[in-house]
Amino acid sequence: MGFNDRGNSYRGGSRDSNRGGGGGFRGGPSGPREMTKVTCSDCGVETEVPFKPTEGRPVYCRDCLPNHRKF
Repeated sequence: MGFNDRGNSYRGGSRDSNRGGGGGFRGGPSGPREMTKVTCSDCGVETEVPFKPTEGRPVYCRDCLPNHRKF
């Protein structure tokens, strides 16, 4: 007797049904992102980030960011 033979009525879709096109929280593209010009807290180079930085917190460029990852 298999799982499906036990009278279970759940017939959910594939787990992958939320992946791919469309917007969504962590999904695919949702249009152009608003970029903010900032200065890297380490090297001082001017760069752009896809978020509004929080005042008082450091922001790093693409080259310096890996040096500050905790993992």
